[in-house]
Amino acid sequence: MFKKILIANRGEIACRVIKTARRMGIATVAVYSDADRNALHVRMADEAVHIGPAPANRSYIVIDRIMAAIRETGAEAVHPGYGFLSENPKFAEALAEADVAFIGPPAKAIEAMGDKITSKRLAAEAGVSTVPGYMGLIADADEAVRISGEIGYPVMIKASAGGGGKGMRIAWKEDEVRDGFQSSKNEAASSFGDDRIFIEKFVTQPRHIEIQVLADAHGNTVYLNERECSIQRRNQKVIEEAPSPFLDEATRKAMGEQACALASAVGYTSAGTVEFIVDGERNFYFLEMNTRLQVEHPVTELITGIDLVEQMIRVANGETLSITQGDIGINGWAMESRLYAEDPYRGFLPSIGRLTRYRPPEEVAEADHAVRNDTGVFEGGEISMYYDPMIAKLCTWGPDRAAAIEAMRVALDSFEVEGIGHNLPFLSAVMDHPKFTSGDITTAFIAEEYPEGFNGVELPEAQLRRVAAAAAAMYRVAEIRRTRVSGRLDNHERKVGSDWVVDLQGVQFPVTVKADRAGATIAFADGAEHRVASDWTPGDQLARLDVDGTPLVMKVGKITGGFRLRTRGADLDVRVMSPRQAELAALMPVKAEADTSKLLLCPMPGLIVKVNVAEGDEVQEGQALCTVEAMKMENILRAERKGRVSKINAAEGDNLAVDDVIMEFE
Repeated sequence: MFKKILIANRGEIACRVIKTARRMGIATVAVYSDADRNALHVRMADEAVHIGPAPANRSYIVIDRIMAAIRETGAEAVHPGYGFLSENPKFAEALAEADVAFIGPPAKAIEAMGDKITSKRLAAEAGVSTVPGYMGLIADADEAVRISGEIGYPVMIKASAGGGGKGMRIAWKEDEVRDGFQSSKNEAASSFGDDRIFIEKFVTQPRHIEIQVLADAHGNTVYLNERECSIQRRNQKVIEEAPSPFLDEATRKAMGEQACALASAVGYTSAGTVEFIVDGERNFYFLEMNTRLQVEHPVTELITGIDLVEQMIRVANGETLSITQGDIGINGWAMESRLYAEDPYRGFLPSIGRLTRYRPPEEVAEADHAVRNDTGVFEGGEISMYYDPMIAKLCTWGPDRAAAIEAMRVALDSFEVEGIGHNLPFLSAVMDHPKFTSGDITTAFIAEEYPEGFNGVELPEAQLRRVAAAAAAMYRVAEIRRTRVSGRLDNHERKVGSDWVVDLQGVQFPVTVKADRAGATIAFADGAEHRVASDWTPGDQLARLDVDGTPLVMKVGKITGGFRLRTRGADLDVRVMSPRQAELAALMPVKAEADTSKLLLCPMPGLIVKVNVAEGDEVQEGQALCTVEAMKMENILRAERKGRVSKINAAEGDNLAVDDVIMEFE
């Protein structure tokens, strides 16, 4: 077995590989850029080597820098993680020439299947059903428009060397092909060092289901069931689960056997994933093969009990697979929620900054549930603009799908993140969405269910009453603490009132709090009662309560006269007032919001890469005004209405903060 391996990656996947290597008794080497000098993967590894400036194309994807780190440390093998150099055949070849083991497939398999164009052609030649598309290289936007017209709209513009949603665009008409073609090329070049683009038919109402395969160098190939990856936004997976709620055993077997046959045909070894589009009749079409470990691999590990990173290391060491197809079953259900550094209230735009608070839920592995959090950050660390915005993968397991979802709900509510925008509220909203809980999902789920973007969650009345009852009980505890600190509490008689009005989500609930040593009974004006028990004390930022025998977890912040409570995707300003205070509050005027209708504000911290207009230009609704790049993604900002540009405050190359004024209109 290897004595030392180098991880040619960063963030949570580097940390994930280090954990398995450590368990196997293998020393690890981390590599890091200027931006990652204090990163978690650097702290966790036994050694660390600096490889260059922050941009990935000057550090993490520079083969010579990785090879120099290997020579410096004497590493015997390299695990590439995913992204960066993981699907670069030149990197695999360079390792082979240096007699260093690549913990991944052979260079020829990477070249054959890692390239989207080549893999589709080979799949078609092997008789695999593929999505209609143009497999050749596309020279320019004019050719892209012509090809798109021949295929028929909508089309998917994709980076040949792509992955993780980078360099991908859906176009429904000619103008969108022109804009998307250039943006896809730019993103592909920035993320992968390869700007080749191809186009295929975009299948509406599809499910994205993938098969995990594992192969050794001795002719053995197995499939480890499927993962449902249909909850996507901008072609980026957000929530994954295993198994799929849609497949039956016959379809699972057919897809698995076809995936194994395809892997065997190209001499594939190590872990890999064959991705399919599946329609409503369970017809499946080959999409692509990812010749690497997938982001969502933990859900497969949770239902099979197989450590995929360990298997990759053993295969790279020349070992024969110790498992056969008959050994692989499906134990329970697993969910994965990707925690992204992005603001769901600003159209999911990237967010950077310092994690002033980062407290994941406790990881557990019990007989009836499990919680796992794969992460690459820590409290006090910085989220950089240079890399992918995913900072953690929260996973749960349960004996069935409903149990896995419920475990995820509690885990999401228990996850504390402050200092940056994050998508925890959105993830919670999905977990409660009827279509998701029923399993009735497609890749269009987010676009269809949140067409105007995510504007938060409004809790149904039953849940709202639970929160109101909890807030009343908590406020009573806070008032007792406050009066005790101020010295105004009589030791023999509590002078804290029992009648309150709880105001939240635009609703007021008059309540009476009847407290005892075990908790409090909250009586509502209509006669309904809720029993609340908790050990929460003022100052705690996470409240774990029991309301009527079921758990309620809330993130707690202090505001004047109440709390800011976050639970199940809702972000609530909750005020608890005496009846008289409630009467007076109703008479207070509402403060008007500032008018920003004549300003184009920067929606995220980022780099201005293009300004499309000049001062004095008249612009039309939907016209591109400028392009902002952040976290390897280009975002085109468009005019919301017809107008004239009166002033431009930013130029190409400028780094802007959130809400900086880019341009003004008459």
